[in-house]
Amino acid sequence: MTEDAENEAASLPVVIKARIREIVVRLGQWPNVSGAKRLKGQLSGQRRMRTGDYRVQFVVGREEIVIVKIGHRHRFYGE
Repeated sequence: MTEDAENEAASLPVVIKARIREIVVRLGQWPNVSGAKRLKGQLSGQRRMRTGDYRVQFVVGREEIVIVKIGHRHRFYGE
């Protein structure tokens, strides 16, 4: 997880943090993960998963998955 993603996760409500942790655990089972979508445009090459109104953006590497960004959908794609 990048430092920015860790900072974003730290500022989330406790309930949302628990849901994000569940996504992180699921990503540990890659590639057997459902619900991940490829992003387009400038974010091409990255993927996202959602939980309610929150999104987790990540990059799949050869040997690891790096979580790049975590946030609310209203502020997620524009920054």
